[in-house]
Amino acid sequence: MSDSIKMVGAILRRRQVEQLVGLSRSTIYQRMKEGTFPPAVPLGGRMVGWRASDIELFLVDPAGYGASSSKSGEEHGDD
Repeated sequence: MSDSIKMVGAILRRRQVEQLVGLSRSTIYQRMKEGTFPPAVPLGGRMVGWRASDIELFLVDPAGYGASSSKSGEEHGDD
């Protein structure tokens, strides 16, 4: 992530997130629904953004983001 957006509490807009993570808008929203992408933060009206710190965590392990927390609850739901 570039130094210009790496500020404490920085909020990234969707196009910035798409460029950083290399995913399309539809994939980002699908992965949010599945719990495998950081949630968006409402900014007012129809505007949303993402915390830069959340995107950084996602980029550490994109394939494994949220996998342990989202799947563990689903597997034990029928007990």
